[in-house]
Amino acid sequence: MKKLRILIVDDHPFFRSGLVQWLNQQERVTCCGEAGSAAEARNAVAELQPDVVLMDLRLGDGEGLDLIRALSSGYPQTRFLALSQFDEDLYAHRALQAGARGYLMKSEATETVLAAIETVMQGHLHLSPEMSTKLLQNMFPDPLSKTLNMAKLTDREFQVFQLIGCGRSTAEIATHLNISGKTVETYREHLKEKLCLSAGSALLRAATVWTESGRL
Repeated sequence: MKKLRILIVDDHPFFRSGLVQWLNQQERVTCCGEAGSAAEARNAVAELQPDVVLMDLRLGDGEGLDLIRALSSGYPQTRFLALSQFDEDLYAHRALQAGARGYLMKSEATETVLAAIETVMQGHLHLSPEMSTKLLQNMFPDPLSKTLNMAKLTDREFQVFQLIGCGRSTAEIATHLNISGKTVETYREHLKEKLCLSAGSALLRAATVWTESGRL
């Protein structure tokens, strides 16, 4: 049986080499290549045409979500699996929206990685049972819940919320994201509306508490 060809994209050489070694010991899959940056990943996908790409969401020269969005549309025959240390509650649905077919935490067992590869190659989505339940709750939220529903936010709104929580001013956020101060203020208004916060002070307090709780 032809082995599934896997490309690994991760900017940590030690983690990447360990995963390459493990994959090459499996009967059903083989590592056809590896990349340590967004630029290398673009070239590798174009050249190697892998069956599955295991993609880290944080790369030194770009964001994994943006890369998944670009590559999944350009190479529809390739399946993308997000592989990250970030909380799946916050990033799994964003990865799926970008075009990934599943989400894996780096802390998961290697057997789970193999199962995820098999799942996406069968045309299904791979998520943990807990995340599957969470996504359903986001689709049908409890109207009495006081928890901030971060799934409502777009990727850009989520970035602005994080920066507000880190104490960045409007000017600093604008510079960091390369947008105008007026656009930042528009995002602030969207955040207040979507998160049901009445004023800018409430938004700042919610973002600060959320950040200090270790959700970043």
